[in-house]
Amino acid sequence: MAHDAPAGDGRRSAAAARRRAREKEIIAATREQFDRRGVRNVQIDDIAVAVGINRAIVYRIFSGKEELFALTLVSYLDELHDALASVDDPDAPAADRVEAMVGAFVDYALAHPPFVDCAQTLMRRTGEELLEEISESALFRLGRGISGCLAILVAALQAGVNAGDFTVEDPNLLANTLYASGLGALQLARVGILVTEVAPGIPTVGEISPDQVRDYLVASALALARSRPARF
Repeated sequence: MAHDAPAGDGRRSAAAARRRAREKEIIAATREQFDRRGVRNVQIDDIAVAVGINRAIVYRIFSGKEELFALTLVSYLDELHDALASVDDPDAPAADRVEAMVGAFVDYALAHPPFVDCAQTLMRRTGEELLEEISESALFRLGRGISGCLAILVAALQAGVNAGDFTVEDPNLLANTLYASGLGALQLARVGILVTEVAPGIPTVGEISPDQVRDYLVASALALARSRPARF
Protein backbone atom coordinates (compact mmCIF):
# COMPACT_ATOMS: atom_id res chain seq x y z
CA MET A 1 0.00 0.00 0.00
CA ALA A 2 1.47 3.35 -1.07
CA HIS A 3 2.09 5.98 1.58
CA ASP A 4 1.99 9.70 0.90
CA ALA A 5 5.12 11.69 1.79
CA PRO A 6 4.71 13.84 4.92
CA ALA A 7 3.40 17.28 4.09
CA GLY A 8 6.32 18.82 5.97
CA ASP A 9 8.80 17.22 3.54
CA GLY A 10 7.01 18.77 0.60
CA ARG A 11 7.03 22.20 2.19
CA ARG A 12 10.75 21.92 2.97
CA SER A 13 11.51 20.84 -0.60
CA ALA A 14 9.49 23.74 -1.99
CA ALA A 15 11.24 26.19 0.35
CA ALA A 16 14.65 24.85 -0.67
CA ALA A 17 13.75 25.19 -4.34
CA ARG A 18 12.62 28.78 -3.80
CA ARG A 19 15.85 29.55 -1.95
CA ARG A 20 17.96 28.11 -4.79
CA ALA A 21 15.99 30.10 -7.34
CA ARG A 22 16.40 33.29 -5.31
CA GLU A 23 20.14 32.64 -4.93
CA LYS A 24 20.54 32.26 -8.71
CA GLU A 25 18.54 35.44 -9.25
CA ILE A 26 20.73 37.44 -6.85
CA ILE A 27 23.96 36.07 -8.31
CA ALA A 28 22.78 36.89 -11.84
CA ALA A 29 21.90 40.43 -10.74
CA THR A 30 25.27 40.81 -9.03
CA ARG A 31 27.06 39.63 -12.15
CA GLU A 32 25.07 42.06 -14.30
CA GLN A 33 25.85 44.95 -11.96
CA PHE A 34 29.56 44.04 -11.86
CA ASP A 35 29.78 43.79 -15.64
CA ARG A 36 27.99 47.07 -16.17
CA ARG A 37 29.38 49.23 -13.35
CA GLY A 38 32.46 47.50 -11.98
CA VAL A 39 32.91 45.69 -8.69
CA ARG A 40 34.02 48.73 -6.70
CA ASN A 41 30.92 50.71 -7.58
CA VAL A 42 28.32 48.12 -6.58
CA GLN A 43 26.80 47.90 -3.10
CA ILE A 44 24.46 45.31 -1.61
CA ASP A 45 21.64 47.86 -1.80
CA ASP A 46 22.18 48.18 -5.57
CA ILE A 47 21.88 44.42 -5.98
CA ALA A 48 18.75 44.26 -3.84
CA VAL A 49 17.13 47.02 -5.88
CA ALA A 50 18.04 45.25 -9.14
CA VAL A 51 16.33 42.08 -7.91
CA GLY A 52 13.42 43.98 -6.38
CA ILE A 53 13.94 42.76 -2.83
CA ASN A 54 14.98 44.14 0.54
CA ARG A 55 18.71 43.92 1.35
CA ALA A 56 17.81 41.82 4.38
CA ILE A 57 16.81 39.02 2.02
CA VAL A 58 20.29 39.10 0.44
CA TYR A 59 21.82 38.51 3.86
CA ARG A 60 19.27 35.79 4.53
CA ILE A 61 20.45 33.90 1.43
CA PHE A 62 24.18 34.64 1.73
CA SER A 63 26.32 34.78 4.86
CA GLY A 64 27.72 38.15 3.77
CA LYS A 65 29.21 40.18 0.95
CA GLU A 66 32.24 37.90 0.69
CA GLU A 67 30.07 34.85 0.07
CA LEU A 68 28.08 36.66 -2.60
CA PHE A 69 31.36 37.73 -4.25
CA ALA A 70 32.66 34.16 -4.06
CA LEU A 71 29.62 32.65 -5.73
CA THR A 72 29.56 35.38 -8.37
CA LEU A 73 33.21 34.58 -9.06
CA VAL A 74 32.15 30.98 -9.68
CA SER A 75 30.05 32.17 -12.62
CA TYR A 76 33.15 33.75 -14.16
CA LEU A 77 35.24 30.65 -13.43
CA ASP A 78 32.71 28.46 -15.23
CA GLU A 79 33.13 30.62 -18.33
CA LEU A 80 36.91 30.66 -17.94
CA HIS A 81 36.89 26.87 -17.76
CA ASP A 82 35.09 26.71 -21.10
CA ALA A 83 37.54 29.22 -22.61
CA LEU A 84 40.55 27.19 -21.46
CA ALA A 85 39.04 23.90 -22.61
CA SER A 86 38.21 25.34 -26.02
CA VAL A 87 41.86 26.18 -26.81
CA ASP A 88 43.43 23.05 -25.35
CA ASP A 89 44.50 20.29 -27.71
CA PRO A 90 45.65 17.22 -25.78
CA ASP A 91 47.52 16.00 -28.87
CA ALA A 92 49.59 19.19 -29.18
CA PRO A 93 53.04 19.67 -27.60
CA ALA A 94 52.78 20.63 -23.94
CA ALA A 95 54.45 24.01 -24.50
CA ASP A 96 51.86 24.90 -27.15
CA ARG A 97 49.06 23.86 -24.80
CA VAL A 98 50.39 26.02 -21.97
CA GLU A 99 50.87 28.99 -24.29
CA ALA A 100 47.31 28.67 -25.62
CA MET A 101 45.83 28.43 -22.12
CA VAL A 102 47.77 31.35 -20.68
CA GLY A 103 46.70 33.42 -23.68
CA ALA A 104 43.06 32.41 -23.20
CA PHE A 105 43.30 33.29 -19.50
CA VAL A 106 44.63 36.77 -20.30
CA ASP A 107 42.06 37.36 -23.03
CA TYR A 108 39.16 36.32 -20.81
CA ALA A 109 40.35 38.39 -17.86
CA LEU A 110 40.86 41.52 -19.96
CA ALA A 111 37.39 41.10 -21.43
CA HIS A 112 35.89 40.63 -17.94
CA PRO A 113 37.58 43.03 -15.48
CA PRO A 114 35.14 42.13 -12.66
CA PHE A 115 36.54 38.60 -12.76
CA VAL A 116 39.96 39.94 -11.78
CA ASP A 117 38.51 42.29 -9.16
CA CYS A 118 36.40 39.53 -7.56
CA ALA A 119 39.30 37.09 -7.49
CA GLN A 120 41.72 39.65 -6.06
CA THR A 121 39.20 40.75 -3.42
CA LEU A 122 38.91 37.20 -2.12
CA MET A 123 42.64 36.52 -2.36
CA ARG A 124 43.30 39.43 -0.03
CA ARG A 125 41.51 37.51 2.71
CA THR A 126 43.34 34.93 4.78
CA GLY A 127 42.17 31.34 4.72
CA GLU A 128 40.95 31.70 8.30
CA GLU A 129 38.93 34.79 7.40
CA LEU A 130 37.34 33.04 4.44
CA LEU A 131 36.37 30.08 6.60
CA GLU A 132 34.69 32.46 9.04
CA GLU A 133 32.91 34.58 6.45
CA ILE A 134 31.88 32.04 3.81
CA SER A 135 29.84 28.90 4.34
CA GLU A 136 31.34 25.48 3.70
CA SER A 137 29.07 24.85 0.74
CA ALA A 138 30.01 28.17 -0.89
CA LEU A 139 33.72 27.53 -0.32
CA PHE A 140 33.31 24.09 -1.87
CA ARG A 141 31.70 25.58 -4.97
CA LEU A 142 34.43 28.22 -5.21
CA GLY A 143 37.15 25.61 -4.80
CA ARG A 144 35.52 23.43 -7.44
CA GLY A 145 35.39 26.38 -9.84
CA ILE A 146 39.07 27.21 -9.38
CA SER A 147 40.29 23.61 -9.40
CA GLY A 148 38.27 22.86 -12.53
CA CYS A 149 40.15 25.59 -14.39
CA LEU A 150 43.52 24.64 -12.95
CA ALA A 151 43.01 20.94 -13.78
CA ILE A 152 43.20 21.74 -17.49
CA LEU A 153 46.55 23.49 -17.02
CA VAL A 154 47.80 20.78 -14.67
CA ALA A 155 47.06 18.15 -17.32
CA ALA A 156 49.18 20.05 -19.86
CA LEU A 157 52.02 20.51 -17.38
CA GLN A 158 51.95 16.84 -16.44
CA ALA A 159 51.95 15.86 -20.10
CA GLY A 160 55.07 17.96 -20.52
CA VAL A 161 56.72 16.22 -17.56
CA ASN A 162 55.81 12.81 -18.96
CA ALA A 163 57.27 13.75 -22.34
CA GLY A 164 60.47 15.05 -20.77
CA ASP A 165 59.81 18.62 -21.90
CA PHE A 166 59.09 20.02 -18.43
CA THR A 167 60.90 19.43 -15.17
CA VAL A 168 58.39 20.86 -12.70
CA GLU A 169 58.03 18.58 -9.66
CA ASP A 170 54.56 19.72 -8.59
CA PRO A 171 52.28 20.73 -11.49
CA ASN A 172 49.46 21.56 -9.06
CA LEU A 173 51.62 24.04 -7.14
CA LEU A 174 52.84 25.64 -10.35
CA ALA A 175 49.29 25.95 -11.72
CA ASN A 176 48.14 27.64 -8.51
CA THR A 177 51.16 29.96 -8.58
CA LEU A 178 50.53 30.92 -12.19
CA TYR A 179 46.87 31.66 -11.40
CA ALA A 180 47.76 33.93 -8.48
CA SER A 181 50.64 35.73 -10.21
CA GLY A 182 48.61 36.05 -13.40
CA LEU A 183 45.88 37.96 -11.57
CA GLY A 184 48.49 40.47 -10.39
CA ALA A 185 50.01 40.86 -13.82
CA LEU A 186 46.58 41.43 -15.32
CA GLN A 187 46.17 44.47 -13.11
CA LEU A 188 49.36 45.79 -14.72
CA ALA A 189 47.85 45.20 -18.15
CA ARG A 190 44.71 47.10 -17.18
CA VAL A 191 46.64 50.06 -15.79
CA GLY A 192 48.97 50.07 -18.78
CA ILE A 193 51.75 51.86 -16.87
CA LEU A 194 55.25 50.52 -16.33
CA VAL A 195 57.35 52.20 -13.64
CA THR A 196 61.10 52.34 -14.23
CA GLU A 197 64.09 54.22 -12.84
CA VAL A 198 66.02 56.46 -15.27
CA ALA A 199 68.63 57.22 -12.62
CA PRO A 200 69.01 56.25 -8.94
CA GLY A 201 66.01 57.69 -7.10
CA ILE A 202 64.48 59.21 -10.26
CA PRO A 203 61.39 57.28 -11.45
CA THR A 204 59.64 57.54 -14.75
CA VAL A 205 56.66 55.82 -16.27
CA GLY A 206 56.21 54.15 -19.61
CA GLU A 207 53.51 52.18 -21.31
CA ILE A 208 52.93 48.46 -21.29
CA SER A 209 50.39 46.74 -23.52
CA PRO A 210 48.19 43.73 -22.83
CA ASP A 211 50.14 41.85 -25.52
CA GLN A 212 53.38 42.48 -23.63
CA VAL A 213 51.83 41.19 -20.43
CA ARG A 214 50.49 38.13 -22.24
CA ASP A 215 53.90 37.39 -23.74
CA TYR A 216 55.56 37.81 -20.35
CA LEU A 217 53.12 35.46 -18.62
CA VAL A 218 53.58 32.83 -21.33
CA ALA A 219 57.37 33.09 -21.13
CA SER A 220 57.28 32.95 -17.33
CA ALA A 221 55.00 29.90 -17.29
CA LEU A 222 57.23 27.99 -19.70
CA ALA A 223 60.41 29.01 -17.89
CA LEU A 224 59.02 27.82 -14.55
CA ALA A 225 57.84 24.56 -16.09
CA ARG A 226 61.33 23.92 -17.47
CA SER A 227 63.36 25.10 -14.50
CA ARG A 228 65.02 22.84 -12.00
CA PRO A 229 63.53 23.22 -8.50
CA ALA A 230 65.70 24.97 -5.94
CA ARG A 231 67.21 22.81 -3.21
CA PHE A 232 67.37 24.08 0.37
